[in-house]
Formats: sequence, structure tokens, C-alpha cells
Amino acid sequence: MSIDLPSVWIQDLTWQEVAEYLRHERIGLVPVGSTEQHGPAGVMGVDSYVAITLVEDVAQRSGVLCAPPIWYGDSSHHSGFPGTISVRPTTMTAVIKDVAISLVRHGFDRIVFVNGHKGSNLPSLVSSLRELHEEQLPEALFVVADPLHLARSVASTIKETNEHHAGELELSHVEYRFPGMIRKDRLTDESVDFKQVFGGFVGDDLFGPAPDGVEIIWSGDEQRRFTPSGSFSSSLGLSVEKGQKYHDHIVERLCALVDWLRSYDGPIGAKVADRRASITG
Repeated sequence: MSIDLPSVWIQDLTWQEVAEYLRHERIGLVPVGSTEQHGPAGVMGVDSYVAITLVEDVAQRSGVLCAPPIWYGDSSHHSGFPGTISVRPTTMTAVIKDVAISLVRHGFDRIVFVNGHKGSNLPSLVSSLRELHEEQLPEALFVVADPLHLARSVASTIKETNEHHAGELELSHVEYRFPGMIRKDRLTDESVDFKQVFGGFVGDDLFGPAPDGVEIIWSGDEQRRFTPSGSFSSSLGLSVEKGQKYHDHIVERLCALVDWLRSYDGPIGAKVADRRASITG
């Protein structure tokens, strides 16, 4: 059951409006992004805008609420570029836990963290929520969603080249939902020579076949040397049509997830009816 509220964003509502929502609903969406370089054409907030637009459209279609965006992520590997703001994994873990605890306290016991910073935030997100669920909040069901996994089946049918950081898909996605945000006059064909830099142990396509590889750690200064522009793959193929197809697929999958969370009554996460009743009256 959905109720009529002036916004899907918690920061735009009063506490009474949130309490009224919690009388009928238990699901909350949390967008998590980053503030980091995205090549000459992509703005610093690409990953955050990706998460924001996904949760907003899912919320509007599904009648659920979104928490305010988390604009900072694990971005130290981009720190060689001005404007990048990175938080330590320990800081991010603490923030994620505090956000989750606050939401669960008030009755949100099915919470989806949508990560727009493909892959890079996942270790902090998964480890913090797993620990929280195991040790403090067994009654809550936490989910971590990432376009890296949600778009795997469709990305290869949309993109025209290898997709990596600052590539055509993520920039097309932002341009579709935020027209004019991407500097289209600065799109580039520059890319990283993954074989030369990473020895064939790191894949050059986030949505393509991966090699039998390893995780290689590099610093922000080292990244600035192997990709002076900050681009890991070509962005020349940017198009609004690609962005819409990519976006719509992910939104559809997330809406299906919300439907499943609403009906789920399995072994993960116990109902907290008594707590919800005491909060909402």
C-alpha cells in the first residue's frame, strides 16, 4: 500500500509524514555514490547521480522512500585528480552502519543500498552490513544493489566498446537523466592499456568476460600517470538512447526487488511489528 506524499525523499518530508509512511510500508532506499574524477567529460558526481536517479525512479514507481544521498565513497585511487574527495573504508563503514541503524530504529527494516560507484564501494558496504545484521540487527534485511551486477545481462547489447571508468554507458546514463550534465564537447577515445599496466590480470570491460585475474592495488598518483585524462575507456559512443535503455533495465530490476522485499517472509530478517507499532502509534 502506498500513500500520497509530496516527495519520495526523506529530507523533503516532515517527521509526521515519514511516520505516516511507516504505518503502511517498511522499505527504504539509500543511494551511495562518490565524488571523484570521471575523465574530461564526466563531472565529479557521476556515481552519485547514477545512484540518485535510480532510487528516485524506483521510489516513484514503487511508492517507497529514499534516504538522502551519500556523496562520498572509497575513491583514493582517483585522488591524483583535483576535486576527488575520498573517505577511508573505516569511515565509510561507520557511516553506512549509522545510517542503517537510524533507519531500522524507526521502522525501515527492508533497506536497499544502491551503489552508483560500480564495484569500488562494495567491500565497505557488504562487510559493514553483514556485521551489522549478524551482531546487532538480525531483524533487518539489508540488500546491496549495483549496476555492475544488475545490468550485466543487458549492457553488452547496448554498449559499442569496452566499458570501464568514465565510459560510454555511465556517462550516457547521467546524460539521459540530467541533460547537459556531461561535457559532450570533451568526450574522448582515450583509454587505459590494461595489458601493459596490469599484465593481463585485470579486465578492461566491467561488463565483459573477466580474465583469471587478481585485484591489483594502485594509488591516485599512479593512476594519474597511467591515464593522464582520467578516462579508462572511450566515451565517444555516448547517447541518450543508450542511457535510457541502461537506466530502464536497472530500474525494472530494482522495482522487482522491491516487490520481492514486500512479500518476503522467509528466514532472513524477522518481522518487527512490536517496534513499528510503538514508533508509529
